[in-house]
Amino acid sequence: MRSTVLLSVLALVATTAAAPAGGGEAPGAPGDPAVYQPADKQGLGTAHGGPESPVWFTLGGGRMTEVFYPDLSTPATRELALLVTDGRSFTEEFRGRTEQVGDLTYRQSARGTGWSATATYVTDPKRATVLVDVSFTSTRPLKVFALYDPALSREGNDDTGASGDTLVASDAGAATALVAGDGFRATSTGYLGKSDGRTDLADHRMDWRYPKAGPGNVVQTGELTLDGVRHKKDTLALGFGTTRSEAVRTARASLSTGFRSTSALYAKGWQEYVSGLRKPPSSVASAKERAVYRSSLLVLAASEDKRHRGAYIAAPGFPWAFGFDRQIAPEFGSYALVWPRDLYQIATGLLAAGDKAGANRALDFMLTVQQQPDGHLAQNTRVTGEPYWTSVQLDESAAPMLLAWQLKRTDRSTLDGLRRAADFMVSYPNAPFTEQERWENQSGYSPGTIAAEIAGLVCLADLLNRAGDPASANRYLRVADDWESKVESWTATSTGPLSPSPYYLRLTKDGNPNAGTTYNLGDNNVGEVDQRAVVDPSFLELVRLGIRPANDPVVENTVEVVDETLGERTPVGQLWHRFTGDGYGEQADGGPWNVNWPTPTRTYGRLWPIFAGERGEYELLAGEPSAANSRLRTIAATANSGLMLPEQVWDERAPQRAGTPTTSATPLAWTHAQYVRLAWSLTAGHPVEQPSVVACRYVDAC
Repeated sequence: MRSTVLLSVLALVATTAAAPAGGGEAPGAPGDPAVYQPADKQGLGTAHGGPESPVWFTLGGGRMTEVFYPDLSTPATRELALLVTDGRSFTEEFRGRTEQVGDLTYRQSARGTGWSATATYVTDPKRATVLVDVSFTSTRPLKVFALYDPALSREGNDDTGASGDTLVASDAGAATALVAGDGFRATSTGYLGKSDGRTDLADHRMDWRYPKAGPGNVVQTGELTLDGVRHKKDTLALGFGTTRSEAVRTARASLSTGFRSTSALYAKGWQEYVSGLRKPPSSVASAKERAVYRSSLLVLAASEDKRHRGAYIAAPGFPWAFGFDRQIAPEFGSYALVWPRDLYQIATGLLAAGDKAGANRALDFMLTVQQQPDGHLAQNTRVTGEPYWTSVQLDESAAPMLLAWQLKRTDRSTLDGLRRAADFMVSYPNAPFTEQERWENQSGYSPGTIAAEIAGLVCLADLLNRAGDPASANRYLRVADDWESKVESWTATSTGPLSPSPYYLRLTKDGNPNAGTTYNLGDNNVGEVDQRAVVDPSFLELVRLGIRPANDPVVENTVEVVDETLGERTPVGQLWHRFTGDGYGEQADGGPWNVNWPTPTRTYGRLWPIFAGERGEYELLAGEPSAANSRLRTIAATANSGLMLPEQVWDERAPQRAGTPTTSATPLAWTHAQYVRLAWSLTAGHPVEQPSVVACRYVDAC
């Protein structure tokens, strides 16, 4: 894969920062503002194990992007890139195709003007180090530079750095060291866009040797000994610690162990994890599906923080404006958070695959972070349990009840926590009304949320009965039965414009689905819409969770309405949008989503692979296993070259091929979990996470 970056366009910028080869602190402080890389990652890697190796790397755009340390809610690096130059006529960046060549071991391959290279990535299972093994060959001697942009402690604007035989940087909370196995020929530390390596190499030469910079947005440059002819291999170690000296020791210790030994230990850890799980289900028939299945298991496990067990994040990236707009994200960090909703999806995927311990840790985390004094679950938290966004989403308060039933947890501590969550839920004003449904931008009566609430209460009641508390169980069952009897009166319209027969709405603002109540959809939609004109595939939660049978007339009619309104045929199969008029996605030309425009700019939510999984679970219950199996193939086909599954893929209006990943959050743990769960559901012949106690009560599926 050839990727040439002609840096001569930066020559004018470079002259403004020109300085002698030696000199003091770099000019241009504090540098251009720090932002994060695009969220569509081709790889997520970390060693399997405990807190001795609290470091995770991501790969995107053909290079290494954010590295997380010391936990999965804390990005510490923006980029580690390689640049190649002949010193006279060209400077090119290593931007390679990423492939998973082992369990969360990745290799990037790139070609340029007379050169080719590979970079292989692992982390040290015993230390907080990322190791990059570089092979470089060329037809004549060339120069290779490492360009490193630290962004410690979730903030890239306050780092300080120093250059020497190693490149070290730090802020008030953490430190990092980049060390080359064969040393650097020359080093420099500057500021992004002013005195950094890309700016310096605009004339194809490294002219600057700044020994220090900061505080600011520091970027560091090191010339490697690689020339492609005499010297063709080297290893880079990126170490972390609380101090610079600790980071240097960590990096050097990993280099001393060597890449081959470290990568073998890395592979062994993941192989041992997978060997403790169930063998892949027969439903993953093709080689591609088996590879995506195994990768999905690894991504789910890698999404757990090592110092806060059970804290599985949604995704290791910062989509669109969440990575560059300080108004919408004053402190960057969204998606690298724990949502109880996503955590439920992840845990049921783990449980289906045989990782019961991981699912139990997820439930423990949910109950640990219950909010005081009322017991509800926060919208999301950091892996430390600190709330980040604080809206109330009642399906999330129901999630631990559903998961506890799957795990058969009847111990006193668990039941006490579940009671607190249930009491909050049933006493919430106008319940089952929720402040936000699962797409997090509307309040109202949502059939998907109500389904989770009903099923959660029934599951809790069953656990209480097993524990010998029928009085409490009956109290929750009375509420569940009451809500079950009113679902259609709250959420199914018979006067809407999309069908003459009743169909479920995305939500109603007032609990009156036949009223033409209007609301603004948000996400750059202008004006208001009639609630009766907005549908959402989330109503299928009523079927998946056992509250309505698959052949219910309102369900079947809504399936047709949703297909007509939200479904699209793509080269990889049928996929769906989240809801009518969804604006959570790129602009028409593929530019990033944002909400803080000088003037409103329309954005478009694209297609979500998770809906293929949810439709497949519905089709199993509807007696259509072949259709459900096709959904598994569709999800697998959306994987990128690194076997990462995305949040969204392009639709027919997009600037790229429909069915391929957008620049949304990738990998999205929810998508990987849905893939694993559907694979096991196909083998079982029914959704493996459907609570039988609910289906027995409401659809006579005993």
